[in-house]
Amino acid sequence: MGRAAELVGVTPAFLRGLGTARLIEPQRSEGGHRRYSRYQLRLASRARELVDQGTPLEAACRIIILEDQLAEALRINAELQRSRTGRPAEASHPSV
Repeated sequence: MGRAAELVGVTPAFLRGLGTARLIEPQRSEGGHRRYSRYQLRLASRARELVDQGTPLEAACRIIILEDQLAEALRINAELQRSRTGRPAEASHPSV
């Protein structure tokens, strides 16, 4: 956990807070150590950005979850468009 916190530029307590807020749930090693994926570290980094801008942690986590859901919905929409037309969909998505 210490190395992950160092990579993101936060404290271990911040990472634990993200776990409490259910933004990230790290895997556990056989020794019980938290293991974070690159994706989870990107989410933690985004949370840090929002918190540094003054957003409360719980709100930052909710924003990130909604951003992730939007990105997934846009990806699914693009896939459906491609399957209907047989060609790539244009990259049109709202500014976030």
